[in-house]
Amino acid sequence: MIRVLIAEDMHMIRSALVALLSLEDDMEVVAEIERGDEVLAAALRVRPDVAVLDIDMPGLDGLSAAEQLFERLPDCRTLVLTGLSQPGNLLRALKVHVKGFIVKDAPAQTLTDGIRRIARGERVIDPELVAAALETGSSPLTARETEVLRVAASGIRTAQIATQLSLSQATVRNYLSNAISKVGARNRIDAIRISRDAGWL
Repeated sequence: MIRVLIAEDMHMIRSALVALLSLEDDMEVVAEIERGDEVLAAALRVRPDVAVLDIDMPGLDGLSAAEQLFERLPDCRTLVLTGLSQPGNLLRALKVHVKGFIVKDAPAQTLTDGIRRIARGERVIDPELVAAALETGSSPLTARETEVLRVAASGIRTAQIATQLSLSQATVRNYLSNAISKVGARNRIDAIRISRDAGWL
């Protein structure tokens, strides 16, 4: 029996996933989570074989939750559900030891087969995502530029970003300017949109 944890913030989708997996004779859903920052505690409590995580959740995104799981519960393998619009996330997923990366609109059979394969120790990655990731490429941003852009995405001003990251305002402006230039954006908001769509933030 494969013990599965499901983390998805949309109630209807989460219920549908639970219902789908409950039809499988060799799977048992041992936990349902709606927030990314609740995944680790639940997993440590119920010890799932496979964690199925939505990539976008409140509190903590699915890839950050996957990284926590790998560090604290390496026997739990992770499968991330994503949209095709963010291929850059695939590279990040591989870095945090995600074993499965499947688009949300894939057939139900793809998910159940993927869970079984991941439980056996295999890796399952949607070929469309691989193609899209190769086309998009890796992020042109440095780690610091990414961090500044991610903080800027919350809508705060340059002075607040500087305070939060312990940088000078001039340094923050330089990082933002570099990021805008590297992603081919018109301004800060455009750079955030482009980077999010590519899965770089």
